Amino acid sequence: MTAGNNISSIEAIRAVITDMMDKVMEKVLVKDPFIPEKFHAEKPLYAALVPDEIFKGSHFERRFTTPFGSAWEKLALAVGKAHHGHCEQGAAVEGTVGEESLRRIQEVLNRLEHGSGGAKKQKPSWNEELEYITAGGGSPIPVSVTCDILIKSARTGRTCAYELKGPLPNSDQTKVSKEKMFKLLAMENRPVDFAYYALPYNPYGKKDDYAWSFPARWFDMRRDPCVLIGEELWDSVGGEGTYRLFISELNKLGISYKERIYRDFLGIEPPHGFDAETLR
Repeated sequence: MTAGNNISSIEAIRAVITDMMDKVMEKVLVKDPFIPEKFHAEKPLYAALVPDEIFKGSHFERRFTTPFGSAWEKLALAVGKAHHGHCEQGAAVEGTVGEESLRRIQEVLNRLEHGSGGAKKQKPSWNEELEYITAGGGSPIPVSVTCDILIKSARTGRTCAYELKGPLPNSDQTKVSKEKMFKLLAMENRPVDFAYYALPYNPYGKKDDYAWSFPARWFDMRRDPCVLIGEELWDSVGGEGTYRLFISELNKLGISYKERIYRDFLGIEPPHGFDAETLR
């Protein structure tokens, strides 16, 4: 990644996070602050048994988690635009897929979920499954797929779709993502070059240690080439080194926002060590 790309990615990351955090701070400090008297009147039993500071923290958390539920997609969108020139969120890809290919998609998904003919559930193997599906063909059927993130890169000339989920996704949403990815790559004339199942970070550390069981029904999370976790995802979206930039910027921004939350919201001095890095 060049210095210019570094600056663009840093600015994109910083802009998304500061916009969201500034809105949260305005809400908890100005528009919807924690008012002890109101809390005591509404929940006198709680107030009698538990310090206000506990519920003041809950008040902040509820107003923080809702807007940040879409943070990963907003970050991917901003970084993708900065690096590739064109990136969309919720973009629809239109095309046609052969009737037999569509049937094979459902066959593969059913075998992964239930097995077939008394046999055990099939283990996921992306390359083999995709080869089987795309060989199906048949009469063309119109299909529309909405992508979480779609990049049409001016840098590489390739179009990439990303199913971007939280680090611990459930089984149902993973099944839907895999079906969408199959349809995108089975479309005639291949409007999408690559489709990825992407997680923004790995709570288990290394990819070989990823152990959340629900998506493992549908993907080999450690070996399937279509699975991107953490650094693989961000470097794909923003170029090599983006993940480290991402971690660095979040830690820098975290120091200033933590200090402000301690002083302005909680009304206390930040404790020793509050400014230590938390993301690595």
